[in-house]
Amino acid sequence: MLTAADVRLWVRFDRFPGPADVLREFGRQAEHAQYWQDVAQSLVRILTGFALAAVLGVAAGVATARSRWAGDLLQPLFEVARPIPAIALVPVAILLFPANEQGIVFITFAAAFFPVLVGTRHAVKALPLVWEDAVRTLGGSRVRVLSGVVLPGILPGVFGGLSIGMGVAWICVISAEMISGDFGVGYRTWQAYTIVDYPGVLVGMATIGLLGYLTSAAVELAGRRLTRWLPREGRS
Repeated sequence: MLTAADVRLWVRFDRFPGPADVLREFGRQAEHAQYWQDVAQSLVRILTGFALAAVLGVAAGVATARSRWAGDLLQPLFEVARPIPAIALVPVAILLFPANEQGIVFITFAAAFFPVLVGTRHAVKALPLVWEDAVRTLGGSRVRVLSGVVLPGILPGVFGGLSIGMGVAWICVISAEMISGDFGVGYRTWQAYTIVDYPGVLVGMATIGLLGYLTSAAVELAGRRLTRWLPREGRS
């Protein structure tokens, strides 16, 4: 309504594309393979980096929480690196990796790694010691404690970190595609901006939002499935 009326208050709606313009642009893009190739490429990048961050973040979180020497050695390094925005690593990625693809996956990994690491570490430290003591009293080994007590017990905290990590990873992968990508949703959105194609920009933004929602929902669903043994509020 504001765009149709060309309203100009503190912001200028007279230059803003209306919903009909955006829908027409989406229909036009959806008819071309390039749009779906960009979506697929962004998904490959985000899922690859996120999978690496999930595996290494959980492993590092457990190690630093349960091993004194690992905590003393690695924790200071992680705390120094954690405040650095992942998108600031673009120059480092360009220097380290021969291809843009590898650099973007690295940035995605770095963005998701620290939320997973912190969530896992806090989850391990929050486990009641009586659970581990009970298994050890019954003759359980360290491997048994890790597989039967620690890993199941930290799942809620791990999935909290994974959920945050997925959101941060999307921010960084799109930013990296805009800066150094050759294709992908972020690259295509920035390209639309450079040629003043504002309906194309909004189509890109909507696509990013939808992909982010779907991937975050998948993480949440996996978390609920794997923690069905936990008591839920409202259940008898």
